[in-house]
Amino acid sequence: MKRTPRIGRWLQVHASELSDCRRCGHEGVIPIVSRPAEPRAMLVGQAPGQTETIDQRPFAGRAGKTLFRWLERAGLNEARARETLYIAAITRCYPGPSPSGRGDRVPSRRERQLCADWLDRELIALRPPVIIPVGRLAIERFLGPVALDQVVGRAIPVDHEGGSSLAISLPHPSGASSWIHQSGHARLVEDALALLRDRFEALGMLVPEATARAGARDARERRPA
Repeated sequence: MKRTPRIGRWLQVHASELSDCRRCGHEGVIPIVSRPAEPRAMLVGQAPGQTETIDQRPFAGRAGKTLFRWLERAGLNEARARETLYIAAITRCYPGPSPSGRGDRVPSRRERQLCADWLDRELIALRPPVIIPVGRLAIERFLGPVALDQVVGRAIPVDHEGGSSLAISLPHPSGASSWIHQSGHARLVEDALALLRDRFEALGMLVPEATARAGARDARERRPA
């Protein structure tokens, strides 16, 4: 999934068309677009937050800070992650605050249906070898209505519009989610990050110093006691 001239041209056209989308009729809100320099894998979130409407980059808010801390433990700092991950979402516009006052509103079924075509196009064009579904809506899109502790920490083959990929799921990084604080769940996240590091390394996504550290770690692990 390295960026080729064909993919580069497609990304430009796709980004322009997605930016112009107004299917949901959200007043004053425009879709958030991913613009990686060399996409090699895909990350799929739920929906942009309010900060993203100002910054115009996916995962630019508080949840994004947590997500990029996780990815850094898997060998990708934020700059490298934005270069090598195509960051998609189930819906691309900020849905507004939750009626409960805690976190953002979950996109409605209608919004998800209206927005689904964008993700379908991306899967067909990019054919990512690895997909990272983040949060329940994204996980359900690829793996069905499963319990998070049944999929986080595992690498699961999935079929989709663009072919087949390996799905390595993460919970939603929002502070509004309590899942990660429940017993044993932090360990599952660490397992997922270890799987991601292996895939990132195989895809040539790690920064050179991270690759060197991984090699030194592996040599230590292989050294006889």
